[in-house]
Amino acid sequence: MITTERLILRHFEPTATDYQALYDMMADATVNRFLPWWPWTDLQQAQSYYQDELQPTYASAHGQFWAVCLKTDNRPIGYVDVSADASYDFGYGLAQAYWNQGLITEASQAALTWLQQHDYPYVTATHDVNNGASGQVMRKLGMHYQYSYREQWQPKDKLVTFRLYQLDLDGQVRPRYAKYWERYADHFVEEI
Repeated sequence: MITTERLILRHFEPTATDYQALYDMMADATVNRFLPWWPWTDLQQAQSYYQDELQPTYASAHGQFWAVCLKTDNRPIGYVDVSADASYDFGYGLAQAYWNQGLITEASQAALTWLQQHDYPYVTATHDVNNGASGQVMRKLGMHYQYSYREQWQPKDKLVTFRLYQLDLDGQVRPRYAKYWERYADHFVEEI
């Protein structure tokens, strides 16, 4: 568990409250507009996601997925995660009612501190160029723009331009994470 001035970051739990909170976020079309899945339509999807995705993440030594909760009630209002693969892809989401309060930046900063203390060497993060708010969070966290690339995004089957950011956590200067640069021929560096 991680705590900040206003928040608790903890694992999601297999409870009706956590399933409902997860469902409420993932069913919101506005929250999920820039995410790689369609909004959920059934509460059962939250339980399946917990069993199929979160339990294995929690059982592994790598990868993290935290519920972001207000200290006042410990009910999930968002999430912060980092993948277990070599990208250490850092992501976040927040229920719409809590936007524009600095909460996801606060949660993400605490998560990055935890990752640094647990010897994660770096993180990467991507955002759709049309989601400037997510890019703003990345910059506030100290992440540095590396490059952009275009991908035909599934399952939504739409062409998306992503910007990739990277933050070195271990103090070493390393080359940019190049997986997406190498995978997608349509890549470039923007003046940001």
